[in-house]
Parts: sequence; structure tokens; C-alpha cells
Amino acid sequence: MSTAKVTYQSNLRTSCEHLKSSTTFITDAPTDNNGKGEAFSPTDTIATGLASCMLTVMGIKAATLEGAFIDGATALVTKTMASNPRRISKIEVVFNFPKKLEAKTRKILENTANTCPVHYSLHPDIEKVITYHWGDL
Repeated sequence: MSTAKVTYQSNLRTSCEHLKSSTTFITDAPTDNNGKGEAFSPTDTIATGLASCMLTVMGIKAATLEGAFIDGATALVTKTMASNPRRISKIEVVFNFPKKLEAKTRKILENTANTCPVHYSLHPDIEKVITYHWGDL
């Protein structure tokens, strides 16, 4: 069964629909590649997907660990593009957590994040720089 339907609208814009929930979002080509840059680019969604996946699996794991509260955690994502061929060369993710947790719990959650499905799915040539700030909100 298909997960999503992507429709090319025009002017380098697509509409993406999640088939199970009917939620949608649009993508635009970035300004440095002939686009308007008025929405996430397809490569932005990949970089953002990494942070989203990492937070999701940490949330799953945190639910099994006593006192591992991560609600309100944020991630700032920076994507760097290379040319020839045009591709994502680096993704930087800076996590900020609302609560300082015990060192053992932090290590478990960080390991969980660093082994998320998106992290494993990205090409190994993409440099991933991941930073964790605990209790710095």
C-alpha cells in the first residue's frame, strides 16, 4: 500500500499528501536552484526528517525510562548542499532538552537517536553533526 501521493503543481512546487491521514504539505525548489523557496525543499524535508525521527525514537525510549521527560525538546537543523553532483553533503542537528537527565539516561537516549531509521537510511557520505544540550532551555 502506498504511503503518499505527490503531485507536481507548477513552477517547481509539489503537493504531498499522506494517504492514511490526508494531511498535506507543499515543497518548493530552493532559491539557489531556480525556485521560490517559499516552503521546504525536498532536501529540507530529508534533513528535517532526520531530526524528527531522532526525537521520535527518543520519545519512544524515554517512555520506558523512569524520569526521562523530553517533552518540549527542540532540534535546529542546518543542511549544507554540495554541487557536482548537487546533493546534501552535511546535516547538522542541535538538540535542546528542557531537563537535565542523569548521564546514563542521556547516553541511552543519545544512542537511541543516533540509531534511528532515517540516520541509517542516509547515504554514509552525508556528514552528520549531532549536538545535544541537556537542560539548556
